[in-house]
Amino acid sequence: MQQPRVPVLVVGGGYAGLSAAMMLAWRDVPVMLVERHPGTSVQPKAFGVGPRAVELMRPVPGVEQALADVWAGIGDNMRIAIATSLNDPDPQMIISDEKEEFAFLADATPAAQVGAPQAEIERVLRAKAEELGADLRFSTELVSVEQDGDSVLAVLRSGGQESVVRADYVIAADGYRSPLRHQLGIPVGGKGELGQMCSIMFDADLTGLVRDREVTLWYLRNDAFTGVIVTGTGVGAHVLGVNYAPGQSAADFTPEHCAELVRLAVGVPDLDVRVLDTTTFPMAHVLAERYREGRVFLAGDAAHTMPPTGGQGGSTALQDGCDLAWRLWLVITGQAGPGFLDTYDAERRPIGTLTADAQLANLGVRMPPAARIGYPEPLDDPMSAILGYRYHSTAVIPEPGDDGSLLEDPRHPTARPGSRAPHVLLDWDGQPISTIDLYGSGFVLLAHQHGGRPWAEAGRLVAERLGVRLARILVDEELMDVEGRWQERYGVSGGGAVLVRPDGYVAWRSPGLTGDPATTLEHVLRTVLSR
Repeated sequence: MQQPRVPVLVVGGGYAGLSAAMMLAWRDVPVMLVERHPGTSVQPKAFGVGPRAVELMRPVPGVEQALADVWAGIGDNMRIAIATSLNDPDPQMIISDEKEEFAFLADATPAAQVGAPQAEIERVLRAKAEELGADLRFSTELVSVEQDGDSVLAVLRSGGQESVVRADYVIAADGYRSPLRHQLGIPVGGKGELGQMCSIMFDADLTGLVRDREVTLWYLRNDAFTGVIVTGTGVGAHVLGVNYAPGQSAADFTPEHCAELVRLAVGVPDLDVRVLDTTTFPMAHVLAERYREGRVFLAGDAAHTMPPTGGQGGSTALQDGCDLAWRLWLVITGQAGPGFLDTYDAERRPIGTLTADAQLANLGVRMPPAARIGYPEPLDDPMSAILGYRYHSTAVIPEPGDDGSLLEDPRHPTARPGSRAPHVLLDWDGQPISTIDLYGSGFVLLAHQHGGRPWAEAGRLVAERLGVRLARILVDEELMDVEGRWQERYGVSGGGAVLVRPDGYVAWRSPGLTGDPATTLEHVLRTVLSR
């Protein structure tokens, strides 16, 4: 009997899995997602979606607005501090006014600010993926996989019944313990498991202790415990995360004990507390030593589990899912050669490691001094790892003298190959748009109206010859450079051109016109696409 076949099977319905399924379905790639839990997250879990993750998802109609609406219904600011309790009169502020500290982002990206909890974000992603035709199967567990030369045979279990499906490719987004990663024998490094945490979702009147329409995140250090409290979650409750003490287990966190911990965390001994839900999860620093095994790719916590300190774990997982989607789309549709998929590990693993190490460093800073031994130092500029990271692989053609750096200052973008294409304000027939709005559907070749026409014609010829989706845009023709910044920000003269990938990263740049644009561009695309 012939098994049903799907181009992509996604294992895991968290951030990485849902973003991959949504972006694949948007690109008309049939995708099946299996998740052993009956639905998406109930607990708020991670908070906030970074601007880079929003940029990657915003091409899907309605997604950015839905995410912004969720955040608008919760708040419009966030404060982060280290304190003994929510009632601490002198907290050590890490971020006192999020809007003020990140105001520079308005010049760096058009993406909406989204500080909403994971439970609400997952709900949006699931709905959009299903709307686009993704086959999402909850209460369905992956039992095993077996690879051959051209596919992966997966055994699934649902309702006590087993079935099989054959997939061209599999995305392992099955979490920190990743049974699939273990089955594949992929080794891991990192500091390992750092401890267990009990997440207590509770309801209580915190009037006078927190501000309306603001998420308050306090890292707690007191004589009773260490942990974190988050208020203004937008799910009708607050959350207290408590680190296990030596010898503790889940059984110790009874409703009565949890209520007492909440009172200590809030700093009000007689607070009326209603415990709504508890769950236990590990805090860990675990790094997969490779992100690919044959036709299976690791994403999210399966690839890089990191402490929550710094809030980038969820955004990194979302980016993994979006990143795999466009790479698999190019190969499945024949635009790229099979070797192109090696660029996922080459590009995403260094960034996953850097981000996880930065989160570990942040955890060290928030711990008592005696416990910080062996922890790395925090990044000098955390924003460089959020919006300024760079890629190096065969999908990027570096310029002579490139320093190979992993980070650059997003406040001063360079548009070097391997860097994120900068945001520049454009006018399209009276409508303001960003250069970021041009990316996502395929490759984009940008040149200026004055001197760039040979590149536009070369793009037409080469796209037809190679069967590659390539948009050709002459700046200041249909799209007007409102502030006159495009040539400077993209590092080209009137006769230059820039090739931007579907993920909004610069693949190649020619500062000026070459003698044979069509030959040059064909060589570039063949190289970048592993053809």
